[in-house]
Amino acid sequence: MPFWKKNGSADELSISQEPDTASLSSKATSVSSSVPKKGLVKRHTPFDAPVNPIKPPVFDLTDDQLAKYNDVLEYFEEYIKENIPVSDSSNAETHPILEEEKAWLTKECFLRYLRATKWKVEPTIKRIKDTMVWRRTFGVVTVPGHSDPRKIITPELVEAENVTGKNLIVGYDNDNRPCLYLRNGYQNTSASLRQVQHLVFMLERVIQFMPPGQDGLALLIDFKAAPAHLNLSSKFPSLSISKQVLHILQNHYPERLGRGLFTNIPWIGYTFFKLVGPFIDPYTRSKTIYDQPFENFVPKEQLDKEFNGMLDFEYIHDVYWKEMNQMAERKQALYKSNFRRLGGKIGLSEYDLRRQHEESEA
Repeated sequence: MPFWKKNGSADELSISQEPDTASLSSKATSVSSSVPKKGLVKRHTPFDAPVNPIKPPVFDLTDDQLAKYNDVLEYFEEYIKENIPVSDSSNAETHPILEEEKAWLTKECFLRYLRATKWKVEPTIKRIKDTMVWRRTFGVVTVPGHSDPRKIITPELVEAENVTGKNLIVGYDNDNRPCLYLRNGYQNTSASLRQVQHLVFMLERVIQFMPPGQDGLALLIDFKAAPAHLNLSSKFPSLSISKQVLHILQNHYPERLGRGLFTNIPWIGYTFFKLVGPFIDPYTRSKTIYDQPFENFVPKEQLDKEFNGMLDFEYIHDVYWKEMNQMAERKQALYKSNFRRLGGKIGLSEYDLRRQHEESEA
């Protein structure tokens, strides 16, 4: 799924006819660069950990910021005792807050929203509450007895979107951010709600790949066309879909983008950026870097040879998709286990939630 999207409800999107997932995945689409290079390491799956050492987070809050953080924490300590809507429908039923929703309300989560609102307490509270309902509505969180099974965002729901490897989680940047690659040239479907669901699914997955001490991601957008024999589209996403994704990123994943890198931008791409530019907040825009070598930001040990790295990465869908999801689920299981072991309360640090049990005990 290409990158930009904001505002506009899902109802505005025309749902395209979807290809059959089973028949697509069985083809085991593979893509790799053919540039020869000595000492390359063959790889078909994501990396489990970054090259650089894990470091604990440094919060470094002023007295005023700490007071505002405590105000938000105290509010949600009471809020989690309530039932909240199962969707954004005006007449939606309510349901108690789930364990996974409490585990999402971490110290870093509160701080991300506080920074996004320039440390304003009331807007922070409202945005977090809105996101909690959005996560239920969009199918990120499953509410027992209420969520429509057909709309829950699962690997099975979005798999057909990724059979060409247009979105990849591979490696970590120099600051230990997991790298999510968006490869515009490998687009294999028409604009649809499922494209948006696919991007949200991959965002959730890349968050699960974050190591202890890191709560941001590196977004690497490559506009290079796929090999001609694959007969794939390099078209830019529609403006309406782009606006919707931007809305989701800015409102429900604030402060998650640590770095955005763009490469192989065609001339029409700059026109596209001018169109979507007004919908991108200035702080997010300040994190984007255009046409600089990826090797300046990603260790060569975890970077593909196409970008002058030491990987000979080949995307084989049946191999990558299964392993990527299993790795993410193992990491999420550790996160949930740590949440319970540390008392199951909100405001825990993601650093402790992501660490291995032995490290946490030490």
